[in-house]
Amino acid sequence: LAGVVYSYDQEGVHRAGSGWEQCISIPLLQPDVWELLQHWDTLLEEFSLEEAWLPHRYEEQQHNCYTFALAFVNRVRRGREPLSKAQFTERFLIPRTTEASRYLTLQRELARSDFYIVPLPEQEQLG
Repeated sequence: LAGVVYSYDQEGVHRAGSGWEQCISIPLLQPDVWELLQHWDTLLEEFSLEEAWLPHRYEEQQHNCYTFALAFVNRVRRGREPLSKAQFTERFLIPRTTEASRYLTLQRELARSDFYIVPLPEQEQLG
């Protein structure tokens, strides 16, 4: 997938089109939320420009990239009860990281067992 990753650290908000190839993508919206999907980029850009995300406000334990992501998710959940850090972690992060861990374990086992893993040609992936 192509896109831009927003992150937040002691230098402020960063936007990067590369360098995140080893990250895990976590879908946050149901596919039927078309209206929100259309405005997602604009909402994220506006959100990232808010004063809360200036570099001097960064605090490693309490106001960090995780806080940035959770605050944005809660912003787009309009009208619904905000997710706590624990709820966000349990609902969105743990299932995906568990899945990634299982995949990596399987990949290591196959590599150790003299199997060779090759990507499918692009045409077969789309089929």
